[in-house]
Amino acid sequence: MDVTAIFDIGKTNKKFFLFDEQHREVHRAYTRLEEIQDEDGFPCEDLEQLCTWMKDSFREAQEKTGVQITRLNFSTYGASFVHLDANGQPVAPLYNYLKPFPEDLQDSFFKKYGPAEQWSAETASPVMGMLNSSLQLYWLKYRRPEIFERIHRSLHFPQFCAYLFTDEYRSEYTSIGCHTGMWHFENKDYHPWIYAEKIDRLLPPIQDAVSVTEVKIGNDTVQVGTGIHDSSAALLPYIAANTEPFLLISTGTWSITLNPFSQDSLEVGDLERDCLNYLRVDGLPVRAARLFLGNEYKIWATRLAQHFKQPYEKHRHVEPDPEILQQLKRLRQPVYHWDSLAKGLPNTASPGSVTNLDIFNSYEEAYHQLIRELVDMQVEAINLARGNTRVQKIYIDGGFIDNALFIQLLAGSLPAVELITTNSPLGSALGAALAVHNQVVSPDFLSENFSLQTQVALQL
Repeated sequence: MDVTAIFDIGKTNKKFFLFDEQHREVHRAYTRLEEIQDEDGFPCEDLEQLCTWMKDSFREAQEKTGVQITRLNFSTYGASFVHLDANGQPVAPLYNYLKPFPEDLQDSFFKKYGPAEQWSAETASPVMGMLNSSLQLYWLKYRRPEIFERIHRSLHFPQFCAYLFTDEYRSEYTSIGCHTGMWHFENKDYHPWIYAEKIDRLLPPIQDAVSVTEVKIGNDTVQVGTGIHDSSAALLPYIAANTEPFLLISTGTWSITLNPFSQDSLEVGDLERDCLNYLRVDGLPVRAARLFLGNEYKIWATRLAQHFKQPYEKHRHVEPDPEILQQLKRLRQPVYHWDSLAKGLPNTASPGSVTNLDIFNSYEEAYHQLIRELVDMQVEAINLARGNTRVQKIYIDGGFIDNALFIQLLAGSLPAVELITTNSPLGSALGAALAVHNQVVSPDFLSENFSLQTQVALQL
C-alpha cells in the first residue's frame, strides 16, 4: 500500500501520520519533547532531539510491513527560523517566538525603516517583536554578530524539516506570509528593508507549497514536499473542496477568522484591531482577524466560579436557556471589561470600568451574558475579516464548537450565512497531505473527512 507520511509539529505535540491514497489515517505516532534553554536562559525547542525523533519515526514507518512511503510533507508552527552554516549545521538555537525583543533595538529599527504604522501596513504585520520572525534576523545581526556571520542560509521551520530529508534550501509563501514583517504585500516581494540589511542573501529561492522534490530515502523513492505553515495547512482542505468564497473560524486560545478570498488592502485601522494578512500556498493573500477569545473565556470562567462560589467546571455544563436570554435584554450596554481582548473595540464595557457581577441573579445569568458579549466580539472579528467579500458560508472549528450557547447565539447573529461546525483531529496534517498530492478533490471531500453540522439559531 502506498502511503503519504506527514510530520505535524506543534509547540506542544509532535505528530507523525501515514495516510493512504484516500487520505485515510493508517498510522499515528506522537511525542512531547521537553524544552531546553537558549543562551539567555529562555525556553526553546530542543532541535537536536526533534530531528532525531523525526528521522527515527520515518525509518520505523519505512520498516512497517505492507506500506511504502511515496510522499512526505511537513506542517509546523510559524514565526520561527533555523539558521544553518555552510555545512548545513545549525549555528543557533531555534529561538522561541515568545522571547522578548529588546525595546531599544525595536526603536532603532523603526527609526531606519518606519514609521511603524507604515511598515505594518506594507508588511501586513502588527508589531509583535520576535513573532515578526524577520526581526529575529535583525536581532542576530546587531546583538549576536558572531552567530550572524556564520549563517549561510536561514530556513523557516517547515522548510528546515523538509531540508532534513532533501538537503535542499527552500523558502515558501505560507511561512513568509505569517506576520513575519518581511513581505511587501503590494509589491509581492520582500520588503525593501530586507534588501537594505542584505538579509535576502540568507533566504533560499521561493517555491510554492505544492512543489515536490524526488529523493531516495533508504530503499524508497519519495516525493518530498516543501513544508507548509500549519494555519495555512488547516485552511487548504476547505479551499480544495469549495468553489465559492467562505470564511473559516479556528477557535481555541486564539480565535482566528480566515478569509482566503479577500481583495481588500489592509488599512492602519485594521492592523490596530488585530487584522493582518497571511499568504496562501499560491502566494495570494489571506485576510485574518485575530481574537484572544479562549484566553478571555478562561479568565472569566475562573472569576464566575469564584464570585458565585461554584466549581470551575460548572461552565462546561450550562445549557442554553431562552428565558435567561429574554431577561438579559434589560441590559442595554456591555457589562464585561476585558483583560486580554483588544481595547477600544465596540461591544466592550467603558474603559477603566470594573465588571459588576452583582447585577446578576445567578451564575447561569452571568454566564449567558458573558457568552452574549463574546459572540458580539466574534461577530466584529468576522466582519473585519470578511471586509467586502460576499460569503454565504462560514466554517467554525476548534474548542468553541462544543459550546452550544456560543454556537447557537453566533448562528443567530449571522442570519444570512450558513454556519457549519466542523471537527477533524487531523486538521493541518490533512492539509499538508493535500499539498504534496496537489490534486483536485471532490466537493464531498469535507463531508467524507470531517464531521460537519449546519447550526441553527437559538429560538427565543
